[in-house]
Amino acid sequence: MTPYAITLPGRILFGRGEAARAPALIRAFGERVLVVHGAQFARADWLVDALAGQGVEIQRLPCAGEPDLAMLEEAIYHTRGFEPQVVVGLGGGAVLDMAKALAALIPAPGGPMDHLEVVGRGLPLVVAPLPFCALPTTAGTGAEATKNAVIGVPGRKVSLRDDRMLARVAIVDPALTDGCPRGVTLASGLDAITQVIEPYVSCRATPFTDAVTRPAIAQGLAALRRLMQGEDSTARDALAQVSLTGGMALANAGLGAVHGLAGVIGGVTGAAHGAVCGVLLAPVLAMNAARAVPGSVAAVRLAEVLALLRQEFGASDGAAALADWAADAGLPRLTALGLDAAQHRAVAEAAQASSSMKGNPVPLSVDDLVSVLRAAG
Repeated sequence: MTPYAITLPGRILFGRGEAARAPALIRAFGERVLVVHGAQFARADWLVDALAGQGVEIQRLPCAGEPDLAMLEEAIYHTRGFEPQVVVGLGGGAVLDMAKALAALIPAPGGPMDHLEVVGRGLPLVVAPLPFCALPTTAGTGAEATKNAVIGVPGRKVSLRDDRMLARVAIVDPALTDGCPRGVTLASGLDAITQVIEPYVSCRATPFTDAVTRPAIAQGLAALRRLMQGEDSTARDALAQVSLTGGMALANAGLGAVHGLAGVIGGVTGAAHGAVCGVLLAPVLAMNAARAVPGSVAAVRLAEVLALLRQEFGASDGAAALADWAADAGLPRLTALGLDAAQHRAVAEAAQASSSMKGNPVPLSVDDLVSVLRAAG
């Protein structure tokens, strides 16, 4: 058996009501706490008030969208003087990425460009990150369980990455996702499903990632379909678990062409990451299946995924059925997300250099990727 390693957060708590344990667990890491949250301050008041009750000093930092280099540099400038001892992210994937990046870079002697992949120097962190604690409020990116933070730079999205960036404590309380808007639920849910499918078919898959991803694919599909029909706490629980699973899996097996393309498209258009992944998933699956060598591990696994889609949607073409269902549920096409057909080749060429593409189960040419973009457009 091929050797493999497992990298996970220091501690994971999952379940309704588990968020109530956050203040005491956070307080154990220090007396000065930086709380990164979404644009709406009120949604984080419960945590800030509870931490204040623990006798800690708090600085709050709102993160209104997916973090880019300018936002990150400004946030470092405003938070270094506070000298936090622990960083907490309470929000969706963008918030968690910002918090994770700040935990890594506040103590760093240099700036983000010293450490960002692809566009920066890609240097390892020379000072250990601050303790990072994660409380996701959407079920999508699984950022609470990953060792990288995604940052936008002009024209693409890239990662800051280090094993020590993993959360010391990740608290996944599905109740924090209750009432999430329908469009956000759809986009983030499709991202969660993508992130259990891509690691399962990845050329870097391991027995560990197989064990957690294979059962989660059908679970995620069923839960998301129920949530598109109306609020359902049981489905929220299931999708939150799928999102956590996806984060654990991608941290250990990588991703694939969906995320390779999505990172570039997000940088070019500013479109929401989950929506981009959602519209790319079906055509990437179809293209990978068409390019897989018959009888290979990749071909067998892709066939399994397509069979699960056929079963879930009761259709002869699983990939097409997923695309049609997502469109009917309101997922926009790439054109509506801001990507013009004239940009397809440049996006495809840039995507081939992404770290995510290294996990794709089969090699895809630039022409293959252009075909995927055309199908998703």
